[in-house]
Amino acid sequence: MCKQYTAAELEQLFLLDAVDPALLAQCRADSRKAVARLVRRHDRAQVEKKRVLALYAYEHTAWERGHACVAGVDEAGRGPLAGPVSVAAVILPHDLFLPKLNDSKKLSPKVREALFAEIQEKAIAVSSVLVDAKTIDRINIYQATINGMYEAVFSLDEEPQEVLIDAVRLENLPMDSQSIIKGDAKSASIAAASIIAKVTRDRLMDEYDKLYPEYGFAKHKGYGTAEHIAALKKYGPCPIHRVSFEPVRSMVRESTLHEGT
Repeated sequence: MCKQYTAAELEQLFLLDAVDPALLAQCRADSRKAVARLVRRHDRAQVEKKRVLALYAYEHTAWERGHACVAGVDEAGRGPLAGPVSVAAVILPHDLFLPKLNDSKKLSPKVREALFAEIQEKAIAVSSVLVDAKTIDRINIYQATINGMYEAVFSLDEEPQEVLIDAVRLENLPMDSQSIIKGDAKSASIAAASIIAKVTRDRLMDEYDKLYPEYGFAKHKGYGTAEHIAALKKYGPCPIHRVSFEPVRSMVRESTLHEGT
C-alpha cells in the first residue's frame, strides 16, 4: 500500500493527518530515505503533541469541575533594574495545540515571537498590563506584580470561571483560583501568559533602547548585567530605572550626597 505512493504524495498525506495505522506501519518498513524522514518527522510531532497535551492537566481538572473557561496568569520582568513589570492573562480553547509551547524563559526569541502571534490569533481572550518603574518604586515590586495580575484578569474580554497563577496567590479574586509553583512550565494557559508578558516587555525595552541607547536595553532588557551596571556607573540612572532597586538606589543616594556638599 505504501509503495503505491510517491514520497511527495505521502508527505501530503502526513500533512493532512490522513495516514492510518496500517499505512504508517508500511511506511516504517519502506526502504526509501525520503519516507523514513517523513516517519521520523511524524514521530517527533506526535511526541510534541503528547507533551503539549500534558500541559493541560490543570485545565482538565478545572474543566471537569464545570469551569469551562480557565485563564492563566504570569509576569515578566520582576527582577530587572529598569523598565516595567509585564503581566498577562490568557484564556485558551480546550486542548489547543500550540507547538513548542513552554515557559517563555526556555524558548528562543524567534520561537516566542511566533507563539506570541499564534496565541493572539487563536486564544479566546488575551490581556496585557504594564506597571511602570515609578509605580514599582512607590508600592514595591511584589505589590506592583499583584496589582498587575488583578488588572490583567479583570481586563479579559471574557470572564474566567477559574484562574491559574504562576507562583503567587490572588486571594481577592471573585472566582476560584490556584497558585502553581513553576506554573509556566506546568500549565498551558500560564505558559501562554508568560509568552505574552515576555514578548510585550521585550518589545517595549527595544523601544526604550532607542530613547536611551547608552544603556543597551535591547540587549539585556534592563537586567543587571555587567554591561548595564557599567553604563549605570558612567551615566547614572535614566527615567525608567527602578530607584528602589540596588545598586540604583545606592547610586542615587551617593549622587544626592555629592550634590549636597
